[in-house]
Amino acid sequence: MRSHGRYGFSAIAHRPAWDWPNGTRLAVHVCVNLEAFPFAEGLGIPLVNPLPEPDVQNFGFRDWGNRVGVWNLLEALDEHAIPAAALLNTAIYDQCPAVAQAFRARGDECVGHGRTNAERQSDMDEATERAMILACRDRIAQEEGAPPRGWMGPWVSETHATPDLLAEAGFDYTLDWTHDDQPTLLATRGGGTLVSVPYSRPTNDIPALHAAKFTPADWAEMLIDQFEEQLRLSARWPLVFNLSLHPFLVGHPFRLRHLRRVLAHLAASRDAVWLCRPGEIARHARHVL
Repeated sequence: MRSHGRYGFSAIAHRPAWDWPNGTRLAVHVCVNLEAFPFAEGLGIPLVNPLPEPDVQNFGFRDWGNRVGVWNLLEALDEHAIPAAALLNTAIYDQCPAVAQAFRARGDECVGHGRTNAERQSDMDEATERAMILACRDRIAQEEGAPPRGWMGPWVSETHATPDLLAEAGFDYTLDWTHDDQPTLLATRGGGTLVSVPYSRPTNDIPALHAAKFTPADWAEMLIDQFEEQLRLSARWPLVFNLSLHPFLVGHPFRLRHLRRVLAHLAASRDAVWLCRPGEIARHARHVL
């Protein structure tokens, strides 16, 4: 059976136990996907039934996220002093630079997320993918004053060479892989490693709210249940809880109202967990794995 060769099998129940900083056992990180799309071309999640281009309904729904939704979401994060990571398409700098500035002002981490979610790495040959990764790294370094340490591919997509190209470009971690609730070291062809930081797909707002059609109230209960059960399990082994958000979905007030319950629940538990950003998880993981 074919193997990717990036990591071997390891049962979580058989691994050595270790702690996050301050003796905590559950790391909690929030990712906000900041995405931009060209008009009438390329890929784009269809939030309503797709129409022939120019599909102004779906374009408008996505654009609303940067014009309105993200500002609603930022207010909620600020209210509860929740740190975040901005998973950023570099097209944000050109289309709506105020969005990037708002996360920069909070001191949040900037994670590479491609140029635009209108394209996928899995459609690229190696030279094209390498050029795209380097262009994103350099643009973020130019705007933020330092290159990003982390990466999530547009559409969470990869080629067989993606971890190698990321390591060669100086990235330290990726959020693409969804195989574990603890960080994992991924082998790369240069002999080094790339940290895989857990990024939860089942509780992600797009699979839950858009694909599975959960109500906002049910989604909030699911997140609180996930958090509480992971907190219980973390007494046995360290874990990562991830909350992944897209402003064009959760920025709508009827969804935001329920998300605010989740953020309040996380904030109320801050003494029992490590509220952090994914780059901090990757750095700590390199000391304990």
